[in-house]
Amino acid sequence: MKKKKIREKFNLRKELSLAPAYLILSLWVLFTMVILGWIFLSSLSTTKEIFKGQSISLPSGPHFENYVKAWTTSNVSTFFTNSLFYALISSGLLVLIAAPAAYALSRFKFFLNKPIQSSFVAAMGVPIIMIILPLFSIVTQLQLLKQDITIRLLMIFLYVGINIPYTTIFLLSFFSNLSRSYEEAASIDGCSPIGTFWKIMLPLAQPGIITVTIFNFINIWNEYFMSLIFASGDKVRPVAVGLYSMISSMRYTGDWSGMFAAVIIVFLPTFILYIFLSEKIISGVTGGGVKG
Repeated sequence: MKKKKIREKFNLRKELSLAPAYLILSLWVLFTMVILGWIFLSSLSTTKEIFKGQSISLPSGPHFENYVKAWTTSNVSTFFTNSLFYALISSGLLVLIAAPAAYALSRFKFFLNKPIQSSFVAAMGVPIIMIILPLFSIVTQLQLLKQDITIRLLMIFLYVGINIPYTTIFLLSFFSNLSRSYEEAASIDGCSPIGTFWKIMLPLAQPGIITVTIFNFINIWNEYFMSLIFASGDKVRPVAVGLYSMISSMRYTGDWSGMFAAVIIVFLPTFILYIFLSEKIISGVTGGGVKG
């Protein structure tokens, strides 16, 4: 039977106390929608209309060819494919590596359990700029930046390594809230600890895994500094660095409508993730299993 949702009675005093927060939130949403709307309309207009301030009205009609031109002639397709490749592969590897580690740290007590957890937390506070330069020195000495395939593998390795602490800590807190009764029942049925993790605990942690995967995907998709240092060639650049190079070239080409079309293309994946998976993100952050 479905549980009936209990509707809370309207409390005027409570709503009035929250009015300032509602006002600030509404203004922020309105500001964001106006900016995104202007960028979208500019992507459908011409550069001449943009400079005349006529992009909102679209006097010459929508120019969908701006998207085709940005995708084909401005290397947006290459940047988009690279970022999608990096984000998908890295996010998948992060779950495969961090989920067993988080489960072991949350369930098994051993001598180095707390020091390992503290190390992950401390690693999250280390600025990337402190490790990028030493890494770049090591990578250049190993001559890993000469071929596209080695650069791609290097980028995935760096994305995974940098995001492992955050992913492990996030999943650790989620596994800690799952009841031990699941494991006790599996043990009675003769299931091994490894089998219990893969067959029972990992599916139960699906909301947390989906949430942290979305966060990792967005972080890798929007990452800029590390890509600027290591992904120097056009064939391996992700969207953040590629979009910056397009903006820099605008002073010579003047194709502002094409640039706005490229911005919309780059923005779409994260926007779609938030729209269709917002409920899973919230449930993953606030939810968990039955506390034991």
